[in-house]
Amino acid sequence: MVRLKERFSLFFNNRWLVFVAAMWIQSFAGIGYLFGSISPIIKSSLNYNQKQIARLGVAKDLGDSVGFLAGTLSEILPLWAALLVGAVQNFIGYGWVWLVVTGRSPTLPLWVMCLLIFIGTNGETYFNTAALVSGVQNFPKSRGPVVGILKGFAGLGGAIMTQIYALIHSPDHASLIFMIAVGPAMVAIALMFIIRPVGGHRQVRPSDGFSFSLIYSICLILASYLMGVMLVQDLIDVSHTVTTIFTGILFVLLLIPVVIPISLTFSQETRVPSEEALLSESQKQDPGVSGHDQEIIFSEVEDEKPKDVDLLPALERQKRIAQLQAKLAQAAAEGAVRVKRRRTPHRGEDFTLMQALIKADFWIIFFSLLFGSGSGLTVIDNLGQMSQSLGYDNTHVFVSMISIWNFLGRVGGGYFSEIIVRDHAYPRHAAMAVAQVVMAFGHFFFAMGWPGAMYIGTLLVGLGYGAHWAIVPAAASELFGLKNFGALYNFLTIANPAGSLVFSGVIASSIYDSEAEKQAQQRHPGQWNGASFLSSFLAVDEPLKCEGAICFFYTSLILCGLCIVASILSMILVYRTKTVYTSLYGKSRT
Repeated sequence: MVRLKERFSLFFNNRWLVFVAAMWIQSFAGIGYLFGSISPIIKSSLNYNQKQIARLGVAKDLGDSVGFLAGTLSEILPLWAALLVGAVQNFIGYGWVWLVVTGRSPTLPLWVMCLLIFIGTNGETYFNTAALVSGVQNFPKSRGPVVGILKGFAGLGGAIMTQIYALIHSPDHASLIFMIAVGPAMVAIALMFIIRPVGGHRQVRPSDGFSFSLIYSICLILASYLMGVMLVQDLIDVSHTVTTIFTGILFVLLLIPVVIPISLTFSQETRVPSEEALLSESQKQDPGVSGHDQEIIFSEVEDEKPKDVDLLPALERQKRIAQLQAKLAQAAAEGAVRVKRRRTPHRGEDFTLMQALIKADFWIIFFSLLFGSGSGLTVIDNLGQMSQSLGYDNTHVFVSMISIWNFLGRVGGGYFSEIIVRDHAYPRHAAMAVAQVVMAFGHFFFAMGWPGAMYIGTLLVGLGYGAHWAIVPAAASELFGLKNFGALYNFLTIANPAGSLVFSGVIASSIYDSEAEKQAQQRHPGQWNGASFLSSFLAVDEPLKCEGAICFFYTSLILCGLCIVASILSMILVYRTKTVYTSLYGKSRT
């Protein structure tokens, strides 16, 4: 009985259980991806026009990306408390929207509805922050795969919840809003005490590689399965029984990963797991030197070591650094030298947000993300109009496709960037530069408007956009530390809506309206002047409509150029951080 109790304690404190629970929370955290499904319900129930719906969409984007409070609370409160705050926000925000839409609450002004959408969607930032913080702390040497998988499941959240809604088969379409209010909150509350750091660096096992391979396989199967189910349900009128079977298989696929912590805990393996060193062997503390002095001495090594040390082979470099550390430690202990106290950390150590904001590396990451992910979000926001302008009627197929490619980009970005840092000790942003070049090709295909270009562009932009959200969080934690990761990550996410606000809200919309006006003038020559154009633009029933590749030709070329600039910025960061990654991962290659 005592042994069984110990096993359950080990199971509850297993880092793989925390990771799987974080995957489940992320599976229901894709609240923002469902806005396209609930906006028609809000529009028809409250008699909104398209401009008012667009304002709600902006509130949704801001709520999805502005995570200052989530990042700050994750440093002050335990992660379960941050998840609880997110669940409450999600429930209150979308729950109140559901009451208004169904007539159970008085109609509210538009700005209040925008505030409720913002509050509800902002709950997702708490789910993301808690999942990522626990993941990178429990898997400090596998940050790429962990971040990629967790962000990937967030991207699939909309498709998963849509399939569950199809099972409910409610004639009241507003019930989808109710499900968005209740579903993520219930899952977060049910799992909130599992999501926490559990000393994962002390739980390394030889089977970890196989465990990651199993989860990657499940990710690929899940993405393929959801794509197939979407196509079948779109092309064929399936019965409720078939929908129930489809949803049951979906739940089985989501539950399979829990086999990993169960097998690790209750198997007959008795070997004590090895510890995953958070510092290199040369940085283990000398018993004759205090912890605070030891930190100062290591900082001095960075300042005093010859520049050619970083160019030596990994084993020789570690010996040289160890010798220098031993000399400094002995001299400091004897009082022969006075070690200066460094005020700011070096790359790879723990930064606060304010310390990171004065570093060039941080702003290079920010603007690279702004140009890259901002251009991708612009495509996602305008995908319906882009496909319609090229003559496609079934626009939601492309929306579903880019969600799947986004998911695979996140998973694949984490996987391949991990190969780069683990096998070659090379900066992770090299993978980011490749992803941004891939996106540039995707934008070029959109600009050309060739037959089939929508499919190819959707594939390339979706993969590249998704890769951003696997690579950037992992790279930020490597360069600026894990201690304040929540605040750092949530500041970087501001780049996403900032880029979309400029590229979509200003550039893309202005060019689209300009081309639509030209086509309207050609169809009705002599009838268009400034006043008539203004009235037509403001009319809700007859909005301007543009047809042909010209509608997004210039916009796509601009976005293509921005992705190239983003790729150049990523390569600049690669050049600046080579020695950091050699120090972090060089030992694993020897």
